[in-house]
Amino acid sequence: MRQGITPSFEYLPVRHTGGWTVVALHGEIDIAAALTIGPRLDTITALPRRRVVLDLNAVCFLDACGLELLCRARRRSAARAGHLVLVCVRPRILLLLRITGLDDDFTVLPSVADAIPGSGPVAAP
Repeated sequence: MRQGITPSFEYLPVRHTGGWTVVALHGEIDIAAALTIGPRLDTITALPRRRVVLDLNAVCFLDACGLELLCRARRRSAARAGHLVLVCVRPRILLLLRITGLDDDFTVLPSVADAIPGSGPVAAP
């Protein structure tokens, strides 16, 4: 295993860089995906002061279960004095966040490099 890479799960490649945990979600994040992703995100957000980036740039569909997954991760992170940032440039996902008012609850940035101060470009695993 390469250093800094956590084993990938079906929807959840995870890597660590610059003191941040970067979770790259992809595909359709619906109830079926949420059942797979939820427990892993719970584990990631269980540690105190964990800094997490959820990269949504490869997500093509997000439903109410997917939104709840993001909200739960944000709440768990905040409750443990952590920090959670979303990365997304997908117009449909950004529109969904705006329509639901969640764009005010999350920090949303265009790239992982923008989310992690001083990191420069982050190579995919």
